[in-house]
Amino acid sequence: MALPSAYTQYTNNKILTASPMELTLMLYEGAIKFCNIAMAAVEQKDVPKAHTNIIKVQNIITYLRETLDMKYPVAQEFENIYVYLLSRLFDANVKKDATILKEISVNLHAVRDTWKEVMRINREKGRT
Repeated sequence: MALPSAYTQYTNNKILTASPMELTLMLYEGAIKFCNIAMAAVEQKDVPKAHTNIIKVQNIITYLRETLDMKYPVAQEFENIYVYLLSRLFDANVKKDATILKEISVNLHAVRDTWKEVMRINREKGRT
């Protein structure tokens, strides 16, 4: 049996040692990555690849939605964003529309950047 590559070990350690906030950031980064792959696939007319990567984004957003802690008022805002993104992802998948995927990507970047700001503020307050 071959030993895992150094990169695989690094990635596994990064995930296993990440805080919940860092894991959420990784999920946003993954959603952005898969959305970009889906956009490129749509432009290349690679329907199966586009579909697979749109589903990956949907799965990430669904997970983020399911793990919201609704005792915090801001959770409802995230719920609304996630419901909207899931609806647009469905449209993008049915139509294989790169324009819709670009819109989703812009929104994912905005949410990711907001999350980074939350992480920065928490770090400054000594919370992680």
